[in-house]
Amino acid sequence: MVDEDRLLFTFLEMVQTGHRSGEEQLLAQRIVTRLRTLGLKAGTDKTGNVIAHLPGQGEAILLNAHLDSVDPCTGVVPVVEAGIIRSDGRTVLGADDLSGVAAIVEAIQVAVEKKIPHRPVEVVFTVEEETGLTGSKNLNYGEVKASMGVALDGGGPFGAIVVAAPSHNMISAVIRGKAAHAGVAPEEGVNAIRVAAEAIARMPLGRIDPETTANVGVIRGGIATNIVPDRVELEAEARSRDERKLRQQTQAMVEALEEVARAHGAEVKAQVQRAYNGFTLSEEDEIVRLAMRAIEAVGVTPRLEASGGGSDVNIFNAHGIACANLSTGMMRAHTTEEWIAIADLVRCARLVLELIRTDHKEE
Repeated sequence: MVDEDRLLFTFLEMVQTGHRSGEEQLLAQRIVTRLRTLGLKAGTDKTGNVIAHLPGQGEAILLNAHLDSVDPCTGVVPVVEAGIIRSDGRTVLGADDLSGVAAIVEAIQVAVEKKIPHRPVEVVFTVEEETGLTGSKNLNYGEVKASMGVALDGGGPFGAIVVAAPSHNMISAVIRGKAAHAGVAPEEGVNAIRVAAEAIARMPLGRIDPETTANVGVIRGGIATNIVPDRVELEAEARSRDERKLRQQTQAMVEALEEVARAHGAEVKAQVQRAYNGFTLSEEDEIVRLAMRAIEAVGVTPRLEASGGGSDVNIFNAHGIACANLSTGMMRAHTTEEWIAIADLVRCARLVLELIRTDHKEE
């Protein structure tokens, strides 16, 4: 029932259209036009997210994927060979997450053209997901009535259902030391880079436990080798699916900065900001049961998984929409070796069709 050739054409056309974070406007407009042609009420909100509605019978479902990809994603040249789609190696492919977008569009077209009975569908294609979940954080939620949904934004083998993801704290710090001539009077200075280095060495980082991770990702400081650096900026993060562990990890990182700064006579100002909250679903949740049945209907055994990363799904759950993240089968995402099998792209479209149809017939 899914038109493989049309789906492949749609996906290839999408990855060759601008989809860099913040530059999704042309792609969004093309999708809006296509959805309107199918009879959906479709448009964009002030953030640029695509929002579309397909009336139906029963309980509504939200279908989500994001329009943007990580760099390098400009000038994608897709290569199709032996059932696999990849880029020519100079860019990412954009299967993250245009595989999800293309599958949703194809499934809706099949449902409309074949007059398949279906539930009300609310489509949300977000912008700037890769740069901080900007689209979902600023979505006009007044246009979303569904209480459950799925995102097609998972990586790895097809069939995974992400039912848990962590809360995420961002830690930013400014360390102020004292400048001095590094060759003439280094003892008069307080080296802010040294303070940062010693503090980082004290921090528990990397994989803390199965639920918790931490990382220092950005350090900026110093202007010349002959000056004792008096200022360093540091950006770090901590994530955990356990709030107590997240508080402890965040506190340990901040205390390391404060203690080392005091020992060296430096000053530190650290700020902690919540990037997003975690979520946990179970097999008892209706959307999880629905996703499991849909995956089984396309011939794959579903797998429930917990993730260490965040996605639009975190934001939807925080807004009271029980949402799970499903794998599209994309592999090696965020690298120039990214690829997806055509067979998985087709499975994704069939999966979406199973999620929205209400007649429960096999294809």
